[in-house]
Amino acid sequence: MVADLNRLPAARFDPANCARLVIKIGSALLVDEAGTVRRRWLQGVIADIAARHAAGQQIVIVSSGAIALGARRLGLPKGGRASLEDAQAAAATGQIALSHCWAELLGTEGLTAAQILVTLDDLEDRRRYLNASSTLDRLLSLKVIPVINENDSVATAEIRFGDNDRLAARIAQAAGAGGVLLLSDVDGLYTANPQRDPGAEHIPEVSRIDSHIQAMADGGSGSGMGSGGMVSKLEAARIATAAGAHLAIISGHVAHPIAAFAGGARGTIFLASKPERARRAWLAGRLTVKGTLRVDAGAAKALNEGRSLLPAGITSVEGRFSRGDVLNIAGPDGAVLARGLAEYDDGDAAKIVGKRSESLADLLGYAPRAAMVHRDHMVLIR
Repeated sequence: MVADLNRLPAARFDPANCARLVIKIGSALLVDEAGTVRRRWLQGVIADIAARHAAGQQIVIVSSGAIALGARRLGLPKGGRASLEDAQAAAATGQIALSHCWAELLGTEGLTAAQILVTLDDLEDRRRYLNASSTLDRLLSLKVIPVINENDSVATAEIRFGDNDRLAARIAQAAGAGGVLLLSDVDGLYTANPQRDPGAEHIPEVSRIDSHIQAMADGGSGSGMGSGGMVSKLEAARIATAAGAHLAIISGHVAHPIAAFAGGARGTIFLASKPERARRAWLAGRLTVKGTLRVDAGAAKALNEGRSLLPAGITSVEGRFSRGDVLNIAGPDGAVLARGLAEYDDGDAAKIVGKRSESLADLLGYAPRAAMVHRDHMVLIR
């Protein structure tokens, strides 16, 4: 099963090269149109997982499907997504069935499953993130297969990932994984939506997610059952690669999709960048921020050179925030350049926008801090 790294790009995800792997499976692959688990297909996936586990690879599964399964059992319209209340009820009902299915089928391969349900807040709060990381590490050291899903029964619009692509990337970061496989209804990224444009070309490898790559994304979910699309997958790739993990989008429409990919089946691989230090990687992967600092061209250049953000280079302050909150730093064109921890609350920040350091004490009435965002508490967003 282990491929030659020089022969197949997919070998980056093999046990010999990737000690920990996160595998994400969406609702459209796991659950059929009647609202039941596609057991035969799932058995093939689990056989692939068991082979990798036997070869020494530690596996984490991020599994959708609870809402789709629960909607069928409750007879809810629109797959349980007609309202937030329906989705929460469907998730609460379907999660039991989903967990039982995973535990049963993993058990047939001699593998032990563990269930972890998380909300966005669990991974955005630093202390809870570290707790989740420790739990994952211990489970994997015990040769357990964690099966993770968003806790949709309590999550609301304000505290939701909204799709399991980004959840998988954040879990990979928390677990220190070297790779993420997103099993999808498409076999990777194309220059345009291949369902609408027959001339769309497949992109086998991406080394940097820039505006050209972003323009290729399509936000739709073809099945109508899931919540993700190519936009969410690119965001997942950005989070994973910044944390030092390769990410691949591969087709799940085959009997053994993971083995097929390892054997040469088509996919798109997003190559990992040099991983940031743990705290900076957590900052880069956050999906919620309290505000935005817009900066001029000079400040943008200074940030790219590794300097702190001084008030003189800021052109405007947006949002309500306190010292220590996470902020985006955007350039003159509005694109996010960096993310970091505020050294001032929004009220004082507004007073010193565009001001030089020697004037800050008079404006604030107290000795100012060295920077609006210090370089030690900042990460560039590439």
